[in-house]
Amino acid sequence: MNAAFHQLLMRLAVALALVPGVFAQELAATQDSIAASAGEFVNRAAFWTAEQTPLDFLEMAGQHAKARWRTLYRRQPPVPSMDRNKAAFTLGSLIGESFLIWEAQDSQQFRNNSQEMANYCRTLGLGEKTKPRLMAQAKMAEMGDWASLRQEIVDGHQELLRQLREQRDEDLAVLVEIGAWMRALEIVSKLVVELPEVDKRPLCIGSPALLAQLRQSFASLSELNRRGLLLQPVISVLTELEKVWSDRQSGPPTQSMVTRTHDQLKRVMEELTLK
Repeated sequence: MNAAFHQLLMRLAVALALVPGVFAQELAATQDSIAASAGEFVNRAAFWTAEQTPLDFLEMAGQHAKARWRTLYRRQPPVPSMDRNKAAFTLGSLIGESFLIWEAQDSQQFRNNSQEMANYCRTLGLGEKTKPRLMAQAKMAEMGDWASLRQEIVDGHQELLRQLREQRDEDLAVLVEIGAWMRALEIVSKLVVELPEVDKRPLCIGSPALLAQLRQSFASLSELNRRGLLLQPVISVLTELEKVWSDRQSGPPTQSMVTRTHDQLKRVMEELTLK
């Protein structure tokens, strides 16, 4: 009995000695869980760099998501507005749409979108300057020369901005660029809504730095255009999204955060380009 009792005491002593270590491990695990859910999200990814074009951004997003590009098309915009700011922003969204269609490699849809772009270019006084290039791009899509078309549509985008600046329509060039990027963000945020991985959720805005750059571009507009009622939804959504996604203490992005981001982008794009 004495020997058995002695063994029992020894086992109890060993178990008690292990308790602090086990407790420390459990405490550390609990703290890690708290940090991951409520503290700084240290693994916040940045999926955008300043060198990227909207097409680069879409292409990169396709590497992280199983993108069914053709399901992301939208309906054609209405007849070009006589408001040149609205027309410029819509033209930018059509450029973003051309990048989406390039990803889908859909020649007929590319031709249709090119025709819409031509209509909006005409409204902005660029009809004769841009028509030959748009026709050539549509021909390349028809021939299936997607490899060459990729660089061509990126160059065409930059050339259009240069032409607007040449005719002293700097504000219109800014709105075309913002429109192209916001259409790209709308598309990618739709992809991210369907992704289960938490670490890929920041993909829907690329990076808070992209939102900051777009907001700074907006700030470069003339005061009259910055304060106009037409463009207030644009700066409002950019400002709110930058604030939400730049909060380093908010923890990992939630699914509701991603869904709300997409809904906000979709709403402003529909309001400015499809009505």
